[in-house]
Amino acid sequence: MLCIDIPQRGTIELHHAVFDINGTLAVDGRAIPGVGERLKMLASQLSLHLLTAGTHGNLAALQEALGLPLRLISTGDEKVRHVQELGPAHVIAFGNGANDAGMLHLATIGVAVMAAEGVAISALQAADVLVASPLDALDVLLQPKRLIATLRG
Repeated sequence: MLCIDIPQRGTIELHHAVFDINGTLAVDGRAIPGVGERLKMLASQLSLHLLTAGTHGNLAALQEALGLPLRLISTGDEKVRHVQELGPAHVIAFGNGANDAGMLHLATIGVAVMAAEGVAISALQAADVLVASPLDALDVLLQPKRLIATLRG
């Protein structure tokens, strides 16, 4: 669990981090260097959920590189249902695509992630925060004062 006290917003108790994979933590089906190590550091604080439609088809190699199991999904509605099942008040979600917009909006904190694939405008509009890279996305959890500085009222 990770508790973050954001002035004028209150204390947020995070239990889960939900990640889209392609375009968010990986580009062209390959994990961004450094992502796997950061995920391992976060796994001691949060339950991590890695969701993918498997666009690039190399799920076994990607799962090995990230060091965590991947959950195969096919629609944005499935991502929303996953966040609903976890309890949105305790979820931070990360994504970049149009199919991530619903989960970014529903989660207590939605983070749009910029990488080579870009960010869908709908995902950007649904998010609370935009970060410049997949490593920056993970670092907002490893260095939560970054979220506090960005989200304070």
